Amino acid sequence: MATIKDVAKKAHVSVATVSRVINQKGYVNEETKKLVLQAIEELDYVPNELARSLFQKKSHIIAVMMPHLTSYYFSDLLEVIEDETINANYRLMICNSKDDPSKETKYLKIFDQYNVDGIILISNTNRIEDYLALKIPMIEIDHNLSDEIPSITSNNFLGGKLAAEKLVSTGCKKIIHFRGPSGLVTVQDRTSGFQSVLKDKGIEYYTYDLAFLSPDPKDIESKILSHLDADGIFCDSDVIAILAIQTLKRVKKRVPEDVQVIGFDNIQLSSMFDPKITTIEQSTQQIGKAATISMMKLINGEVLDYFHQTIDVKLIDRDTTK
Repeated sequence: MATIKDVAKKAHVSVATVSRVINQKGYVNEETKKLVLQAIEELDYVPNELARSLFQKKSHIIAVMMPHLTSYYFSDLLEVIEDETINANYRLMICNSKDDPSKETKYLKIFDQYNVDGIILISNTNRIEDYLALKIPMIEIDHNLSDEIPSITSNNFLGGKLAAEKLVSTGCKKIIHFRGPSGLVTVQDRTSGFQSVLKDKGIEYYTYDLAFLSPDPKDIESKILSHLDADGIFCDSDVIAILAIQTLKRVKKRVPEDVQVIGFDNIQLSSMFDPKITTIEQSTQQIGKAATISMMKLINGEVLDYFHQTIDVKLIDRDTTK
C-alpha cells in the first residue's frame, strides 16, 4: 500500500507539498499539483482519513445520537438517515445512549475528539447545554429542547386528532388511550390532539402511560379488563396496538366489530399483523431526508428554509377500524 512518502518521491516533491495538495491548504503551483495528482493516481494512494480530519478539523462524519436501537420506528428512521448521509459523501457515526448518562458523557467526548461535522440528536437529553458547548452544527428530531437548535418533528397533535376523529366517526363511545411516557413532548402533543376532539364531542375516555420501548402486556391487559365495555383503543405505537389486540382476542372481543384499535408509526409489522392495523403514519422518509438536508446546509453555513420544521402525518385505514 502506497504512502504519502511514496507519492512525494514519485512526484519529486516534499511530503509537505503532497499534504498541501491533498488538503487543499496553502499555495502549490498548477504544474506541481498536476505531478502530485498524477502520482496519487498511478500509485492508487488513499489518504489517511483520520490524519486529514485532524489537520482540516473536518471529518466528513455525522453523528446520530439514538435513545435505543430496538425501536422499529427509530431503526426505520436510522436507515433513511444513513442512506442520505452516504449520498452526501459523509459517513454516519451511530451512538446508542440507551438513556444512560455515563454513555452520553463518553459520546460527548468522542464528538469533540473526532471532529464530527454535525450531530443529529434523536435522544431526549438533560445535557443540552453540553451539546451546545461543542459548537457543532446540530439538528433535533422529535424534540425541541432548545430554541438555539433547529428541529424536525411530526405533527403529533394532528396525529392524535386524526385518531380521535376516526374512532368518533365510526361510533365509538368509550375509548382507552394507551400513550407513551407523559413527560415526552411528542406524547403530550398526541394527547392534546386526541383529547381536543373527545372533549368537544363529550366522549368518555381513559388515558394510561406505558413505556415505548417495552410496554408491559400485563399492564395493558389489566387496563382492558377494567374497561371491557370500551369500544375504541388508541395506542401511541403500533407495538402497543399489537399487544392490545392480543389481549382483546384472549377475552373474546372481536376487532373491529366489538373494539376498534388505532396504532401510531405505521411500522412494517402493522401491515403484516392479522388483522392489519389502522395507524397514524409519520414518514421516516420525509423526516430522515429533511434532517439530512438541513444538516448539510448547516455544515456549509447556509440558511435553513425552516428552523423548526413540522411534517404532517396521515391516517392509514386498515382492518382494525370500521
